[in-house]
Amino acid sequence: MDTQAQKENKTVGQLNHFLRGELSAVETYKQAIAKLTDYAKLQKLEQCLLSHEERVSSLRRKIQQLGGNPEEGSGLWGSFAMLVEGGAKLFGENAAINALESGEDHGLADYRDLKEADATVRQLVSAELLPAQMETHAAMSRLKKELN
Repeated sequence: MDTQAQKENKTVGQLNHFLRGELSAVETYKQAIAKLTDYAKLQKLEQCLLSHEERVSSLRRKIQQLGGNPEEGSGLWGSFAMLVEGGAKLFGENAAINALESGEDHGLADYRDLKEADATVRQLVSAELLPAQMETHAAMSRLKKELN
C-alpha cells in the first residue's frame, strides 16, 4: 500500500510531466511566432502561447503547494519540439502551423490519459488544464484548415 509521501511524490511526478509538456509548448509557440509575419495568425498564436504560459504557472503553483519542486525545463519533449519546429522554420509558416497543431494533438491525448492519476491530478486536469488544451487545440486545428 502506498504511503501518503509516495502518493504525493507520484502526484508531483505526474504534474511535472504535464509541466514539461507545457514548457515545450511555450518554447515551440515562441519559435513559431518569431517565424510568422501574418498579423492575424500571429494574434492567434500569441493567444495560444498565453494559454500555455498560464498552464505553466498553474502547474508550478500546484506542485509547490504539494511540497514538490517544479521542473525548470521541458526535457526531451522540448528537444523534440525544437527539432520539429526547427524543420518547420526551414519550410515556412504552413509547416510551423502543422507542427503546432501536432503538438496540440499530443497535449490533448496526454491530458486525456489519466489512468494512473490520483484525485488531485484529475481535478486540476478536468477543471483547468484539459478545457484550456481543448481551446488551443481547436484554435490550431482551425488555423491549419484555413491554410489548406
